[in-house]
Amino acid sequence: MENILVHAVTVFTGFFAIMNPIANVPIFLSLTASDDKQTKKAVALRSLLLALLIITLFSVAGKVVFELFGITLPSFRITGGLLVFLIGFHMLQGNQSSVHQLNEKDNQQCREAALSVATFPFAMPILAGPGTIATAMIFAAKGGLWGMVVTIAAFAVLCAITYLFFIFGDKFVAFIGVGALGVITRIMGLVLAVVGTQMVIEGVRGVLKLA
Repeated sequence: MENILVHAVTVFTGFFAIMNPIANVPIFLSLTASDDKQTKKAVALRSLLLALLIITLFSVAGKVVFELFGITLPSFRITGGLLVFLIGFHMLQGNQSSVHQLNEKDNQQCREAALSVATFPFAMPILAGPGTIATAMIFAAKGGLWGMVVTIAAFAVLCAITYLFFIFGDKFVAFIGVGALGVITRIMGLVLAVVGTQMVIEGVRGVLKLA
């Protein structure tokens, strides 16, 4: 039971750092600035449900993907760890990683249809981007069935928390201030970099055992 709790805390912390609901609040507010309250709620709910669906699919089908492409868990841990570390490194510098960055074309699409942001770019790649998917597959591969259930449950809880951040985003940003938001982003970046480093270490250990 204790191992499951430790694993749950580790998974939730990793997801929280990489998805970073706090830092995503300004993005959500800016892309839904012209929408009414009901539309904002619809965008938030739809994007988070889609993100949960994506993570659930990759968590469940992770082993199938490994077998289909001949990928070993250690190699995926190393690659995923490097990707997660890179995102955390960018966040430490106060920048968004390119896998979360919105370009002008994305912004234009968001202006054309309010609800389209629920699918792109919110659900993918902001909420369930490459780093989040890699993290989910790696964590789900640990502990068999329980590892998979804990991973999905932890992400579901994070989605519920993120929904509250999005809905009450205006009050939250006004309360903590822009400066504090930057500090929190850097702290999340540090945690994320450590999580990525640990993934690489575990991957290297796995490779050495296979050698």
